[in-house]
Amino acid sequence: MQKTNSFQIIQAAECDIKTIQELAYRIWPPTFKDILSPEQIAYMLDMMYSEDSLAKQLSKFGHRFFLLKEEKTAIGFLSIETDYQSSKKTKIHKLYVLPDKQGLGLGAKFINFAAEQALLHNNSALILNVNKYNIATRFYEKMGFEVVAEEKIPIGNDFFMDDFVFEKKM
Repeated sequence: MQKTNSFQIIQAAECDIKTIQELAYRIWPPTFKDILSPEQIAYMLDMMYSEDSLAKQLSKFGHRFFLLKEEKTAIGFLSIETDYQSSKKTKIHKLYVLPDKQGLGLGAKFINFAAEQALLHNNSALILNVNKYNIATRFYEKMGFEVVAEEKIPIGNDFFMDDFVFEKKM
């Protein structure tokens, strides 16, 4: 557990799936309303944040989830995978903070925490995907990430993710 001021980052467990799911359903619509259709947002929320999907991410796919809490209230979540695809890189799968808590440096706390976790596993870089049209691209650039690739990933139902792949060497 890492504590800074009234914010703390704690590792999530299967009992926290509902909390992660509730946060995603509060964060995604305002975050993606200008770049994805309501149908694609609903599809992706169901695909990535159903209880079954989150349980598989935790138990089968090696994703570690962390909750950002203010006092006792969860206000964001992070999902990482060290040694991603047998590399010495840590993949940030998810990094989200409630819209009314953005701009307080909490995303940077999550990035620094992910970097600490990566270094603990002798990983030399952080990688992540970001929708090309998401204003968060500026945040990641400010945090020292660079675009290393572009990907169009079909996700079903005639939807795809149109992403930049960012990397930050450590």
